[in-house]
Amino acid sequence: MSRRSGILEFAVLGLLRESPMHGYELRKRLNTSLGVFRAFSYGTLYPCLKTLVANGWLTEESGNAPDDALAAPLAGRRAKIVYRLTAEGKEHFEELLSQTGPDAYEDEHFAARFAFFGQTSRDVRMRVLEGRRSRLEERLEKMRVSFARTRERLDDYTLELQRHGMESVEREVRWLNELIESERAGRDLKGPASGGPARHDTTSGAPGVLPRTGDTPGPDTPDDTAT
Repeated sequence: MSRRSGILEFAVLGLLRESPMHGYELRKRLNTSLGVFRAFSYGTLYPCLKTLVANGWLTEESGNAPDDALAAPLAGRRAKIVYRLTAEGKEHFEELLSQTGPDAYEDEHFAARFAFFGQTSRDVRMRVLEGRRSRLEERLEKMRVSFARTRERLDDYTLELQRHGMESVEREVRWLNELIESERAGRDLKGPASGGPARHDTTSGAPGVLPRTGDTPGPDTPDDTAT
């Protein structure tokens, strides 16, 4: 399994742990909640869903099933395939949540992990945050050394681009410091109004988490019917 597909499977399991969804709704949640998946396609999502079903971690159900109250109905359209997390899928996702290896600190994986911190234990959150900070501090040091060595040979625009890159990493390190301080103080991150750390600037080029939305499909929405 590639790292990219592993991240997608993790995110799909995490979203379906909250409630069953059909494919379109799931794709919209991945796009809006997790910035790392903004550009992925149905051609990427559906093989992932089929793999998770084959592994016994998801089930496929008709969208008009009477017990499907949690999945948003789409009036006037053919029945959708609704994906529901199984007990084995929930157990597998919880196992993934507990992992704190080096992959959890990388850019794309960290963004996905952070999006599900509300379902993650505090000690695991701390290890992931501290690992991410350590990884960025190493990256920042290398960037500074490279900048000092090459600044005399580069034009002003290239230098400005390098400065921007360093400032983006420095900004994320400060953000991580605030989060780690809150975790150590026993404060959960609830949002800007809670007095906790502000959301990370998602325009900085570093991973960020966007608010979750429940978009309603439009008339051009692809069907999630069984094939």
